[in-house]
Amino acid sequence: MDFVEKLKSEFSFIKGNYAVMVISWILVDFAVELPATYFSLYVLGLGATETILGVIGLSQFLALASLQFPGGYLADKYGRKWLISTMTFGVAFSFILYAIAPSWPVILVGVILMSIFNSTYQPALNAMISDSLPVDKRGMGFSIVMLIASVSTTPSPAVAGLLRANFGLIPGMRIAYGIVVGLFLIAAFIRSFFLKETVVTSSRPRLNEIFQSYPTALRESFSVWRKVPKSMLYLFLTFSIAIFGFSATFLYTVIYATRVLLIDEVVWAFVTALVPLTTIILAIPVGKLVDKIKRKIPILASILIFGLSMWIFVNGDLAKVALSLILLGVGQVMLNASFGALQTDLTPKEQRGKVSGFINFANYIVMASGSLLGGYLYEHVAPQAPFMLAIISVLPSSLLTLILVKEPEKREE
Repeated sequence: MDFVEKLKSEFSFIKGNYAVMVISWILVDFAVELPATYFSLYVLGLGATETILGVIGLSQFLALASLQFPGGYLADKYGRKWLISTMTFGVAFSFILYAIAPSWPVILVGVILMSIFNSTYQPALNAMISDSLPVDKRGMGFSIVMLIASVSTTPSPAVAGLLRANFGLIPGMRIAYGIVVGLFLIAAFIRSFFLKETVVTSSRPRLNEIFQSYPTALRESFSVWRKVPKSMLYLFLTFSIAIFGFSATFLYTVIYATRVLLIDEVVWAFVTALVPLTTIILAIPVGKLVDKIKRKIPILASILIFGLSMWIFVNGDLAKVALSLILLGVGQVMLNASFGALQTDLTPKEQRGKVSGFINFANYIVMASGSLLGGYLYEHVAPQAPFMLAIISVLPSSLLTLILVKEPEKREE
C-alpha cells in the first residue's frame, strides 16, 4: 500500500492541461513519425534530388522560424489555448497536400504551410507545458512528455515498414499521410474542448493580429534577453551550435543507411524503432536524475553521446547502426529532460512565450542553413560529410556548456 501511495504522489502532477497535452501528443507523435520513416525516399521518388531535398529542409525550417516571434508574443499577451487549438487544425489540413502530391513541388508547398502553422503555436505549446509543471517535477515532466512520445511513436516505423512492404513506397506513403490528417484532427478537437487557459486576459485575440503584431513581437522578443539570466543566453547558444551540425544529417540518415550502408528499407523501419524504445526505458529514471542533480551535467553528456552516435553510424554495418540509434535515444531523453527543465528554471513565467519563440526562431534558422549545407555536402562532396560536420560541432557546444552555463540559485516558479 505504501508503494501505491508513493506512486500516486510521484505522478500526482499528471492532471489538467498537462494530461490533455500528453493525450493529444500520443496521437500527434504517432502520426508525425509514421511517414517520417521514409519521407526523404518519398520526396526522391517524386523527382527530387539530394540538393532539392536540402532546399525543402531549408524551406521547412525557415517557415518554422517565420512566426515564432508573434507566436511567443501572442501566447504571453492573450494566452496559450487559442493558438494551440487553432493551429493544430491548420497543421492537420496542410498534411493533405503531402498525401496527394503528384511531384515534389507540391510537397514543398505542404511543408511550408505545415511549418507556418507549427511556427505560430509552438511557443504557446512550450509555455503551457512549463506553466503546468511544479518546480520539483520539471525534469520528470519533460521526461514523461518524451516517454509518452516514444511509446506512441515506437510502432510508427513498424507500421510504415508494413505499408512500404504491402503497397510500395509511394502508395504506402499516401496512406500514411491520410492517417496523419485524421489523427491531427482528433488531437485538435481534444485540445479545443479540454485545455484550460493559463494566462487570463480581458482581451480576445484576432487572427490578423498574428501579422500585425510582428514589429512589436520582434522588439519584445529581442529585449527579453535583458530580463533573463545570462546563462539562458549561453544555454541557447550551446544548443544552437550542436543543432547546426546535426541538422545537416536529419534528412540523410535513411538515404545513407539504405544506399551507402545497403540496409534493406523495410529492415531500416524496424531498426529505427530502437530510438523510442530506448527513450521508454530511460525516460523516468533520467527525469528523476535531472530533478536531483545539476541540469547541465546531462546536457553536456547528451551532446557528447550524440557525437559518438554519429561516429558509429557513419562507419557502420547493421549492428553498429543499431547501436548508434540506441545512443541517439539516450542522448535525446537526456537533452529533452535537462534542457527543458533548465530553460524553465531560468525563465520567469511572463517571459516564457517570448523566450521560447526566440529560441525556436533562431534554431530553425540554424537548422535551415544546416539542412541546405547537408544536402550540398552529401551530393557534391561525400555522403559521409554531413555526419562529420555533426561530429565536429560537438566540441564547441560541449566547451560552452562546461564553462559558461550556470544554474540559478533559486529556480523560477
